[in-house]
Amino acid sequence: MNWDDATADTPERLVGPAADREDQAVEAALRPKDLAEFVGQERVRQQLGLVLQAARQRGATADHVLLSGAPGLGKTTLSMIIAAEMGVPIRITSGPAIQHAGDLAAILSSLQEGEVLFLDEIHRMSRPAEEMLYMAMEDFRVDVIVGKGPGATAIPLELPPFTLVGATTRAGLLPPPLRDRFGFTGHMEFYAPSELERVLHRSASLLDVEVSGEGAAEIAGRSRGTPRIANRLLRRVRDYAQVEADGVVTREVAARALEVYEVDERGLDRLDLAVLRALLTLFGGGPVGLSTLAVAVGEERETVEEVAEPFLVREGLLARTPRGRIATPAAWAHLGLVPPQGSPPGAGGSGTDHLRTGQDGLFGPGAS
Repeated sequence: MNWDDATADTPERLVGPAADREDQAVEAALRPKDLAEFVGQERVRQQLGLVLQAARQRGATADHVLLSGAPGLGKTTLSMIIAAEMGVPIRITSGPAIQHAGDLAAILSSLQEGEVLFLDEIHRMSRPAEEMLYMAMEDFRVDVIVGKGPGATAIPLELPPFTLVGATTRAGLLPPPLRDRFGFTGHMEFYAPSELERVLHRSASLLDVEVSGEGAAEIAGRSRGTPRIANRLLRRVRDYAQVEADGVVTREVAARALEVYEVDERGLDRLDLAVLRALLTLFGGGPVGLSTLAVAVGEERETVEEVAEPFLVREGLLARTPRGRIATPAAWAHLGLVPPQGSPPGAGGSGTDHLRTGQDGLFGPGAS
């Protein structure tokens, strides 16, 4: 299983990509320990393997590594594998935890030679710390400021060679000077169902769960291309199989279990389906402003925009346009509904245009 660390204490959604406490509790046992065990991300694995092998042959510290991609795809796991492959310890921290340059200086000054420093959500680090990191990555040196005002002096502090592994879900927020200092950059892609099946079979063997090939395929198809979600669904299906069946996860058992947990065959949950149903049945497929759509499903605007929409857009069920959100033909087909006669899906034939005027109008804030 390839998981990425996150910090959610309680799961908001069964198909959410953030790691809850239960996820974190089982990560240590399920994480692959080397690149050979790591499932998926073939191109990144191949390229990273060459970088690490060459560094070992030279007896040098590995280049700094930047990993980008959605949560739950394995960035944290790969950072641990880098340390294991190089035979060095790893130090783990995150961008939000480094708000002052002194915080970063304290971490860097305590690193051992060759050690891996994993910096999660690196794009959220403070600007002063970010500027200190430039020199540390390039010259293995930082300047510590002592004193204030005119009497302040900079004391250079030499650092042992180390490898920085930065992880980010929003690579576009990283300034170019920081991106340019990474010797290797890898982008983590969403997993194909066949890759998720391999992840599930490996996790099932470690969790002592009997899963048929069809059962694994059923779970993989509802996992949104994310190993963390696949393993979370596996644990819930395991519970259902233990209580309601004979303990074996078959296609039928997996389908019944995930119906109980409100995850449909495409991986949509209650919130996703509520957004689609409102868009189709109340607004005729759109276009409709974001705020109006959020009110219709009884959720906050940010919840619809940041939690539901990304997956719906990626699945081709919803589109964002300058006039508002529109449903695609695939959305009508998925819910088994027929588009309004005389207008294509998304053309706004519901007679609800009056709801999209004013602040939430065609070009208002809610339509972006």
